[in-house]
Amino acid sequence: MFTILSAGSGSNLPKVIWRVEILNSKSQSKHGNGEIAKVTWRIQNFSSFRRDQRLCSENFSVDGNKWRIDIYPKGNKVDHLSIFLTVADSATLPSGWTRFAQYGLAVIDQIDRQASIARVLTYEFNAMDSSWGYPSFLALSELEDPERGYLVNDACLVEAYISTDRTDGLISHELMLETDSDKHETKDNQTTMKIESAIEPEEPTDEDINTFFSGLESKLLNSKIVVSQEEAKEALAKLDEAMNMTPVDFYNSGKFSPLKQTFKILASVKCSSTTLTIEQKNELLAMQESLKEVADRAAKAVEDKKHLSEMESIKLTITHNLDRNLVRYKEVESEVKQVDQKLAAFQQHVEEAQKEKEKMLDERNGIFRSSKRMKVELEALEKKWAEYEAKAEVAENEEKAVEAEWERMKDFISSLKGKI
Repeated sequence: MFTILSAGSGSNLPKVIWRVEILNSKSQSKHGNGEIAKVTWRIQNFSSFRRDQRLCSENFSVDGNKWRIDIYPKGNKVDHLSIFLTVADSATLPSGWTRFAQYGLAVIDQIDRQASIARVLTYEFNAMDSSWGYPSFLALSELEDPERGYLVNDACLVEAYISTDRTDGLISHELMLETDSDKHETKDNQTTMKIESAIEPEEPTDEDINTFFSGLESKLLNSKIVVSQEEAKEALAKLDEAMNMTPVDFYNSGKFSPLKQTFKILASVKCSSTTLTIEQKNELLAMQESLKEVADRAAKAVEDKKHLSEMESIKLTITHNLDRNLVRYKEVESEVKQVDQKLAAFQQHVEEAQKEKEKMLDERNGIFRSSKRMKVELEALEKKWAEYEAKAEVAENEEKAVEAEWERMKDFISSLKGKI
């Protein structure tokens, strides 16, 4: 798709040119279809942006996933251009979602494309980190250097290459710097390009048109004009119509520039029935300046509220995750106590078993000591066993001799019984 629009849909902020193209890599991939989306974002009137002002691109899809580019032209609290890739529908995704992307971001040198600043990275986006990129992508001093080609006619050209394919090296510095959108191919002819609903700008260029009408507007505002009563009434009706709008609707309507001429007409009225006082003319001229300021403030307030809403969504997700973690923490804490109780009971059994073991070991040691002592006694006994056997044999012979002598004496006593 190719559209020319104002940042903030119809506001007086700088114009941008927006284009999304599909690069179909010819290299085979087992991790995806090799599709790469190329986003081209030409931001005009770049110097008119405020410091810390954020510019959000239109949403675009890659393989069915919605993304957007967030840019801080004058930096996000740093003296560098800041650029991020953001999951556009993060607030509506289910809890625990993740989304992979490998992508490249580049600020193009419009004089020498090979001198462009390009960075490549991969990231797994999630609810806590739904936006990821470079807070300090390019120093403002380098960006605004007139000898470089990053700002040409106050226009900055930003490119992004995004793919959800997990093939390593699918997006490279070479691909980014060599891809030529006008020729629809890269120098090495490895990537074909399909431009979706692309319309190339015709001559004259937007810059020529803007310069012409800006000069014409300045000339008309500074010229002396004669205003009729009907013109004054018509101008007042236009101003009244604008004032009946809300400040935000007026900001988005793009009607401030036409109203400059309306203020000029009303301040120049000079007819008998409608001549304004000096105070009224001064009030009109002051209102011309304050009207845009008030509308800008209203738009900024809406943007800040929108940002708060986004932060509330993130806060709600974080709170939900914290609640879930707290519940699980309490469950785990209870489980730990149960395990501790089991360990305590087990430890008691271990201590009792240890005591029983020590008792058995003491008994075993006692048996060992007594057995060792008895073994020594047995060995000493065995050494004298032959001596004991010899004595026993002598004793047996002596016993026989004693019994024989005993019988002899017994027989002698018995023989005496018959004689006495």
